[in-house]
Amino acid sequence: MEQNKPLQNELENVREVIKESSKIVVLTGAGISTDSGIPDFRGPNGVWTKNPEAEKASNIRYYTTSPEIRKKNWALRASGDLWPTVAPNEGHKALAKLQEKLLLLITQNIDGLHQLAGSPVDRVVEIHGNTRNVKCLDCDYLAPMEEALERVRNGEEDPHCEICGGLLKSATISFGQSLIPEDLLRSEQSIHECDLLMAIGTTLTVGPINRVVPLAHSLGKPIFILNGEPTEYDGLASYLLRADISSTLQEIC
Repeated sequence: MEQNKPLQNELENVREVIKESSKIVVLTGAGISTDSGIPDFRGPNGVWTKNPEAEKASNIRYYTTSPEIRKKNWALRASGDLWPTVAPNEGHKALAKLQEKLLLLITQNIDGLHQLAGSPVDRVVEIHGNTRNVKCLDCDYLAPMEEALERVRNGEEDPHCEICGGLLKSATISFGQSLIPEDLLRSEQSIHECDLLMAIGTTLTVGPINRVVPLAHSLGKPIFILNGEPTEYDGLASYLLRADISSTLQEIC
């Protein structure tokens, strides 16, 4: 029992600060979706930890220059093995309960599970895009991902844009691509307005969105970090928990 006392004390402290807050900004990463069956990328059992080659499909330089990488990626998507059918877990649902206090939910994830769990769509920023749509890299073409996947299943190994012939890609922000300026600006502005920043399930290694944590610290905002592994900014946390994400969020939200 005594071993759990520090944890219980910190949980109570976090519960209290959430209760007192009215403009909460949440930043989530891959760790919040692992209980939905989506593996993280850099954890001990992460997709890229086990298969470093898989990371190349998320690098715009490799994606645009290697037809073989594109073909393998499209085949994996069409098979359903890359993004299996998943549902929000208890962690997503717990965060959705904060909507009356939520100023903005910034997610590094591309799975759309926060919206499915009930978090307000107009207060969710998918900073790295999403896998629900496919876009052309050369024109403004944007369509549901399933349209491209159906073409792959019908024999097109590397589908191109039917309007301009450009490369098609999921509507995600790959390494080497710039974030959408409006999303980044909205995220930064929210830190100036918030009274609590919660960083959940992210190692805080991917920039530039990870900079919202030192920004919040410089502005004197309380910061709560919850992750299974150490993060880049543990030293800036006002409250720090290394614990199971879903069960912890159920307790504190």
